[in-house]
Order: sequence, then structure tokens, then C-alpha cells
Amino acid sequence: MKQEKARARRSEAPPDFPAVSVTLEVNGESYRLNLDSRVTLLDALRDHLGLTGAKKGCDQGACGACTVLVDGKRIVSCLALAAQYDGRRITTIEGLGDDSEPHPMQRAFARHDAFQCGYCTPGQIMSAVCLQAEGRAGTEKDIREFMSGNICRCGAYQNIRAAIREVVAEGNDASL
Repeated sequence: MKQEKARARRSEAPPDFPAVSVTLEVNGESYRLNLDSRVTLLDALRDHLGLTGAKKGCDQGACGACTVLVDGKRIVSCLALAAQYDGRRITTIEGLGDDSEPHPMQRAFARHDAFQCGYCTPGQIMSAVCLQAEGRAGTEKDIREFMSGNICRCGAYQNIRAAIREVVAEGNDASL
């Protein structure tokens, strides 16, 4: 009950800015929120819905830690206003797989020790899933190029690329 009240308070817009009413379709669930019109999709996911998988790294769209999928396409959610995504299909790392049945890309990241500190991992995995679905993971050069928007401060790029190559080579389904 307390958590619901706290969540409701956070989703109310301050009186000096217009509120927007949005319905976010996140990981197969529908959420109706009344938000300050300036709230980013990342902040709506993390602060209002409690989905903390997407990380706030740079808050400038440069690091990829906040990558989520919208209608099957990857976006950096720190630069997107929540109101822009009313009714759109949003998938976060929490909706990709779970402990009992992880997504093939999540399993490959674990096998290849592509986690390191783990901060960038959700964004890396979401981009990798989309990269495969787009058919852009054919060569090492393609993987490097199309994953370049996701920064790993630990430098686990070799392991990340190995995980992606494994999933592609095994022909695992990248669909969500």
C-alpha cells in the first residue's frame, strides 16, 4: 500500500508544468500514468514503474546504458519523452527473459563473461538482440559498427562480441 502511494505521488506532475496522461505498454503490461510532460521514458520506467534494468549512464544518449526496444527497434530512453511512446510496445531487459528461462542472448553473455561490472549489460543485451533481429550481425565488423553506440567502461567488448557471434551462429531466435 505504501509503495502504491509513493508511486502515485511520483507520477503526479508539479503544478507549474502541464501533466500528460500516457499509457505505456511495457513488457506486455499496460500502465496508465499521469506524468510531468518533461519526464523521459527512462525516468518513467525506473522511477514510476520500478523497472531499473535500463541504466542512467550519461543522460545524453551517448553511452547506450538506457537502451530499450520500442516496437522492436532500439532507442536510448534517456533522450525520449515518455509522452512520445503512448500506446507503443516497449520491451526492457526485465521483459526479455527471466531466471527460469533467460533469453539466448542473456545466456550467451553469461557464458562469455560479457558482464564485467554489469552496469552497461542491460543496454548491451537489448542492442545485441535488436542487432540480430535486424540481420546486422553477419560479420565481426558489422557487430563492432552496430554495437558502437553501447559503451562498456570495463572494456569487455571482445566478450560481448563473442556472445553475439555465438547466438547468431547457433541460429537462436532473436525475437521477443
